[in-house]
Amino acid sequence: MQRTCAVYKIVLFFTIIFSFAPMQCMAMPKSVATTDGKTVMGTIIETMNSSGYTYMLIDAGGIQRWVAIPETTVKAGSQVSYYEGMTMPNFISKTLNKTFENIIFSAGLAETAGSDPGTSAAKSSAPADSFSAALQAEQKSGAPDPSTAQASGGSAVAIAPLQEITVLKAQGENAYTVEEIFAGLKTLAGKKVRIQGKVVKFSPNIMGKNWVHLQDGTGNPLHNSHDLVLTTDTTPAVDAIVTMEGILVADKDFGAGYKYTAIVEQASLIK
Repeated sequence: MQRTCAVYKIVLFFTIIFSFAPMQCMAMPKSVATTDGKTVMGTIIETMNSSGYTYMLIDAGGIQRWVAIPETTVKAGSQVSYYEGMTMPNFISKTLNKTFENIIFSAGLAETAGSDPGTSAAKSSAPADSFSAALQAEQKSGAPDPSTAQASGGSAVAIAPLQEITVLKAQGENAYTVEEIFAGLKTLAGKKVRIQGKVVKFSPNIMGKNWVHLQDGTGNPLHNSHDLVLTTDTTPAVDAIVTMEGILVADKDFGAGYKYTAIVEQASLIK
């Protein structure tokens, strides 16, 4: 009986979180996540794009797996490293008219071998006080390389992996979930917003600020809209559930791939 209930809960969970890609029989799962920054390297045998996603058949040590990531420019024969993610059996894509026996939903590529050699040179020549240099600590967390960064919710080079959590929404007229922040960005930009979430990552004293990554279990990791970054003078503890308030800023571009569709600045802890 307990096993039946568990199976039912799992089915119900995936039914709720599957969203986006309306042209497909089943949509990309909301719970795509990196596994503590773990990656798998392999060679692309076949690739195709559909509904904003890139599908790749990757050979890793003689084992071939289909992997889906947000749409990215790749080509057959390239060696890539992708973040581990959730495996979905019997995934049907109507737009591709194809059924995947098993497919891994990954948050994206960690790095691509054989990339433009000018990319590395550009990185190394960045000024020492640039945002790129200052955020080296962020990159050590296993985040994607700036050369693969895309316009997305959070910075693709500093995004924190999705955590399977559920945090209640904060109280107050200006309170929003992480998902609501990204969804309502056009009307909320420039206003004070309040968010309650779990501190999943904390980077102190970068460019004179502390950088906090909050997650509450909402948002879409395929679009990096699950992870909200706040800059603050306070020092919240990692893994703590906190309520923070600050000014929401849209399309903040620090260069070198560090672009935030949404970032909360001048944030303070609400007690």
